[in-house]
Amino acid sequence: MRIVYLEEERVSDFVSYCKKHRLEVDDSYLYDFDLREFEVSDENPTYLVLNQQDEIIGTASLVMDDYHKRGKRARFRIFHSEIVDIQCYQQLLQAVLKHTTGLDKVFLFIPVVNKKLIEMIEGLNFSVERYAFLLVREDLAVPEVDLPECYELRTFRQGQDEENWRKVRNASFSTLKGSETPLTTEGVIKLLTDEDYLEGGMMVLFHQEKPVGVIRGADDEYDGAPIMNIGPVAILPEYQGRGLGRSLLRASLRFAKEKGYKRTILSVNGENERAQALYIQEGFKQVEAVVCYQYIL
Repeated sequence: MRIVYLEEERVSDFVSYCKKHRLEVDDSYLYDFDLREFEVSDENPTYLVLNQQDEIIGTASLVMDDYHKRGKRARFRIFHSEIVDIQCYQQLLQAVLKHTTGLDKVFLFIPVVNKKLIEMIEGLNFSVERYAFLLVREDLAVPEVDLPECYELRTFRQGQDEENWRKVRNASFSTLKGSETPLTTEGVIKLLTDEDYLEGGMMVLFHQEKPVGVIRGADDEYDGAPIMNIGPVAILPEYQGRGLGRSLLRASLRFAKEKGYKRTILSVNGENERAQALYIQEGFKQVEAVVCYQYIL
């Protein structure tokens, strides 16, 4: 067994390994379109575990894009070994940590049902940062969108609403674990060019021309079938508690039906009990739970 840095000629083998094992780990960065765009670079430090036959039997890969680096953290794209051996995980961890100078931590999500990986991670001195839940809503009737007087929900206007989106999202998520890093205007623009973008799926809520809320519906896949992913759902703190989040959610659900989606999906932090309650009241049901583990550098 040996640990090697991923070279260009083995990217296809790495991608195949990720596809083989992505159902065992958090697959947020392991969708087909993510893997198609994967490149060997400083933003994607990746190591492989090879056996005597030069076959990949384990890998660790970090996501170190601008957004994560501005938050002084890196997220594991995948951290997995076919050998259930803590020494193997230890060697992979030490290899990728060589690329984390200037960061505060690395983190990853693990499905709570993957007890073996959780045992490995805890044995490496990772600690629990938070829990998150995945919720799915079947093709149910959607109530009318009832906005108070002086409020208007508009489709995102490219070239006009980038700053509105950025300001509302950042103010709403400034204390939300895992989302504290501000989104840049460039980050908003990227949402418009991502492969999961849906025309009309991004909406901005205004109160007397002041942007106070945002929501996004994006193309996704779950259990091998198309689904619309909802998020972020964000309301300025001073406008929360007025039922505006419910109105945004219902507007997005209606958009999903117009687009022909039979189901919608979203994720929510465990500590965000108000949001969880809203989603369940609106017909969502929990289908998965994941735990976010962090390794402080």
